[in-house]
Amino acid sequence: MTRKKEPSNEATQLTVSHMLRVRFNETDPLGIVWHGNYIKYFEDGREAFGRQHGISYLDVMDNGFSTPIVRSVCEHKLSLKYGDVARIETTIVDTPAAKLIFRYKIFDPNGEIACTGETTQVFLDRNGDLQLTNPDFYQSWKRKVGLTA
Repeated sequence: MTRKKEPSNEATQLTVSHMLRVRFNETDPLGIVWHGNYIKYFEDGREAFGRQHGISYLDVMDNGFSTPIVRSVCEHKLSLKYGDVARIETTIVDTPAAKLIFRYKIFDPNGEIACTGETTQVFLDRNGDLQLTNPDFYQSWKRKVGLTA
């Protein structure tokens, strides 16, 4: 019996590193970042990735699509605190499916991993219909950055 090889969802070398400073309004009364704000930091990472690699939310919208998040995972390791300058690494995962998968690592000021995570976004057209194949502009972008031959 021959086993069909499943396509792997592998992280790529397309990674962006972005610095962020923890603001007072992102913390609880103890000065520790409230857990829900890490998801916002993931968005900061996605936006930095999009700007650097030419696949920003505006690029997606200009091509007639939106990319809502359908899945998010966030694993907390260490706490960030008010005033910390942290670094978020955002990496796109190469998948043949019509979706965007990003992986995140947030590092504290000492270079220790404070949080890891992953988000999945799907493509919706202007009518709100789910796209089951990659839109042409996204397939072209993947070729341009070397994710597709």
